[in-house]
Amino acid sequence: MAKKVEVKDLLDAGVHFGHLTRKWNPNMAPYIYMERNGIHVINLYKTVAKLEEASEALKKIASSGRKVLFVATKKQAKDIVAEKVANVNMPFITERWPGGMLTNFVTIRKAVKKMASIDRMKKDGTFNTLSKKERLQVDRLRAKLEKNLGSISEMTRLPGALFIVDTMREHIAVKEAQKLNIPIFAMVDTNSDPRPIDFIIPSNDDASRSIEVIMTQVTNAIAEGLAERKSEKQAGNEGEEGKAHRPKKKVVEAVDKDEVAGTKPKVAKKEKEAAVVAEEPAKKEAPKKEKEAAVVAEKPAKKEAPKKAKKVAADDLTKVEGIGPKISEVFQSAGVTSFADLAGKSEEDLKTILSEAGPRYASKNPASWPKQAKMAADGKWDELKEWQDNTKAGVE
Repeated sequence: MAKKVEVKDLLDAGVHFGHLTRKWNPNMAPYIYMERNGIHVINLYKTVAKLEEASEALKKIASSGRKVLFVATKKQAKDIVAEKVANVNMPFITERWPGGMLTNFVTIRKAVKKMASIDRMKKDGTFNTLSKKERLQVDRLRAKLEKNLGSISEMTRLPGALFIVDTMREHIAVKEAQKLNIPIFAMVDTNSDPRPIDFIIPSNDDASRSIEVIMTQVTNAIAEGLAERKSEKQAGNEGEEGKAHRPKKKVVEAVDKDEVAGTKPKVAKKEKEAAVVAEEPAKKEAPKKEKEAAVVAEKPAKKEAPKKAKKVAADDLTKVEGIGPKISEVFQSAGVTSFADLAGKSEEDLKTILSEAGPRYASKNPASWPKQAKMAADGKWDELKEWQDNTKAGVE
């Protein structure tokens, strides 16, 4: 298990330093401890609590097999994020946020495929047949694509969540994720608006040491989730192999040892029955009604305990594009625990559940969720994945 972050570690890293008081966002007031020398100080106890909550949610997303896209284009965070995230094999954007990265994901995937086709040209020798000028142009295009999209080349579908450093700088990424109902995790400073963020980590997003300590905790949680997923897969494979190689049990009829040894005399069936009748006196059975009356008189009737309802394991609703851990919890509490339950709900029913959960969920668009849930309930995972890749995160 990852080491629990301490308030002292955050204090040493300068996570508590906010912005000037005149630049603050009033919505960050619950996370501000005090003001000193014209600078707001962040409450680190709340930071620890929020960081643990975010880490647990990221761990669940990683263990479910979904990707977490990290976004950090500011100079202080660029190298730290690239180094930490590469260790857990997650996609990241550190150069520039390409407009429409999420809302126009189909086009972005075409650019990634273009990069792959250039690599194939170099392998099969087609690249060498081009003129010198054309080779130069292709190399420049390949370098540009690698710089902007290299880290997301293996991301074949939309991410399960976004982690952002400095939400004011990456406001376009926040809006795109909001539009597609993708959960947002973010380091939020005192000058930022925390309302669009699903999992807030109030912290200093300008100091490199502060970014490093938060990123270390977050990536450790993701690594734990990936390790859990790997161990579950191994356990499943071992169970299947054990079933395949397990020898079939032979059914052998029981044989009397005395008969096998020849020491037991064989007696005719009728003679045995006659001997038993001769030895034991015949027992007259009491009438059925008298017996029942006697039993009722001796023992009080026992009321049968009501059978406990079997607990059915809930489905992982986050596999539906647009549903994050928080929305999944809202549905679980409303009794929607499986893909079949979700598929049976109308768009109006889902909107009612979300609006009752609070204003932050009322703006979500659940139009395609029943359709996706139906495919999941029917076990059509390949069809669901293809549909999600081609429809911009479930927005048709």
